[in-house]
Amino acid sequence: MGLLLPFPTTPTLFRPPSSTVFLPLSRNIFRCSAATLTTPQQQRNELELENKKYELLRVIQDTQRGLVTTPNQRSEIEESLVDLESYAAGDDDEAIIDLGILDGTWRLLYTSASDVLVLLDSSSKLPFFQVGPIFQKFECKGQDDGGYVRNVVRWSIPSLLEENEGATLLVSAKFSVVSRRNIFLEFEEIALQNIIISDELQALIAPALLPRSFFSLQILQAIRTFKAQIPVNSTSPGRRSVGGLYYLSYLDKNMLVGRAVGGGGVFVFSRAQNIL
Repeated sequence: MGLLLPFPTTPTLFRPPSSTVFLPLSRNIFRCSAATLTTPQQQRNELELENKKYELLRVIQDTQRGLVTTPNQRSEIEESLVDLESYAAGDDDEAIIDLGILDGTWRLLYTSASDVLVLLDSSSKLPFFQVGPIFQKFECKGQDDGGYVRNVVRWSIPSLLEENEGATLLVSAKFSVVSRRNIFLEFEEIALQNIIISDELQALIAPALLPRSFFSLQILQAIRTFKAQIPVNSTSPGRRSVGGLYYLSYLDKNMLVGRAVGGGGVFVFSRAQNIL
């Protein structure tokens, strides 16, 4: 997916006990309790599904969001993805996207998309550029045919901006549901906002031990409120904006897997706290 843009944490893995499954994310967000299941078959199905999610998280955990992978790792990741997608589709092949579950903020764990990997690669090689957490924020609660999605990239310039989250790149798009698991994205705007300068730069502009002048305070305020916006939607009548198909191959309350149709890459997300 064009224009789809967390630093990875390395959770401690452990093999879940047979009665309850815990996946390697904070707060045990992928927990399946037998007490919530009504039949033994449902319990077995849920445990099998959770184990497949656990396996996917295991194989992507040391890849730095997809930046560092070997051919064998990529093959193993794809196998785990297909295994999860196939199992979930087998449960209800006619199920459509639940926009109520999709609504909210999702944090990127892994991708094979070249436009995202080039950012991560630049961050790993350039001392003056850092890429922090990357999110997708869907706004579609109460809708049944579409909504809005915002791709959020937190980045920074060391010593000038706050580490990892000194600025925010925001790519906004409108989406519509075109089939039971496909959505079409129409990108509308790219914005740069939420600039947070480092303590060192702030001290240089307005030293704490000296009276802050009106001019220095105005500079700080201008930096904090700065926002640059570039529209990317088409203004020609009858012509569709820049966009593309996005296939949501797996979705539940805590995990989202999407594939950009046309070879744009795969994306694995986990549920995150709301941002913006």
